[in-house]
Amino acid sequence: MSTTEMTGEVTTPAETRPPARTTRPRVRRLLSTAGPLTALLGLCAVFAALAPGFATASNAMAIVEQAAIPVVLAMGATLVVLVGGVDLSIEGVMAASGLTFVLLAANSVNGNDLGLLAVLIALGVGLLFGVANGVLHVVARVPSFLVTLGTWFVGLGVATVLFGTATPQLADPSLAAWAGGHWLGLPVVVVFALAAVAVTVVLCKGTRLGMHTYAIGGDESTSRLAGVPVGRTKVILFAVAGLLSGLGGVLATIRLGVGDVSVGSGSLFLTLSAVVVGGTLLSGGRGGPLHSLVGVLLLVVLGNGLLLSGASPYIQQGAQGLIIVVAVIATGWPARSRLRVVK
Repeated sequence: MSTTEMTGEVTTPAETRPPARTTRPRVRRLLSTAGPLTALLGLCAVFAALAPGFATASNAMAIVEQAAIPVVLAMGATLVVLVGGVDLSIEGVMAASGLTFVLLAANSVNGNDLGLLAVLIALGVGLLFGVANGVLHVVARVPSFLVTLGTWFVGLGVATVLFGTATPQLADPSLAAWAGGHWLGLPVVVVFALAAVAVTVVLCKGTRLGMHTYAIGGDESTSRLAGVPVGRTKVILFAVAGLLSGLGGVLATIRLGVGDVSVGSGSLFLTLSAVVVGGTLLSGGRGGPLHSLVGVLLLVVLGNGLLLSGASPYIQQGAQGLIIVVAVIATGWPARSRLRVVK
């Protein structure tokens, strides 16, 4: 009697066994990682062929400068999204920080002239908003969506009060020249963006905080049981996001040359869209700063190429919206069972 007959087990010839299902997750991972970059390169190739003036050094530098501030904002937003949260307060924090900066630097409506100290205080305002977001979310257990939506309008209210009745003009030529100058052959705003990306990458990939961030985004309950300080980690991430939003507000105000409540108008849409388009999951746990960098460049290149091609603003908005919807489906579909916000 054979061994098979004695044990009652039935063996299947190797050639007839179904292949191990390891290919599909690898393909999904590859698409989420390389898909946005491939789309970016494809857009560049299409617009280089169709849009006159796109494939020039001057236009490339214009794209990089246009993307600089959204990249700074996207780094903070990415950290919050990685733990499954969302930060909607970006525009309000930018407005409050920008008005704080211009009113403490040399300006046209008061006698203040704090120089670089005005920049540091404005960054502190952004940091305080971020800490408030994190504490309210963690301690009061209010969803991050509602908390940051509220602080968005609080920031706009603070900026409106600071604005007063006259438009404050930035009158500090040294700050304007410093922010409008070049370091290492690159515009200063681009250097800040690259620094923000580098710091965020190191934080995510090379620190315990980054390890905790991905763990919480992957499974918050399990992370809590494993001893991960979930509340403290979230507060720190929201604080960093607020600090970067404040930096974005200061840089945008310096470039504009005046204090304006609407200095961050449109930044929230571009920032969160870039995070999603870049491949960071809304449920958290997967993605990162380099994904968001590619997402920002993809959306900026799309807008720039359509503009040079003569497309109407309505077509530009429609194209951006279509790309966002496709990106959300592509990145979220494999993990749809984890998307707790979807009914």
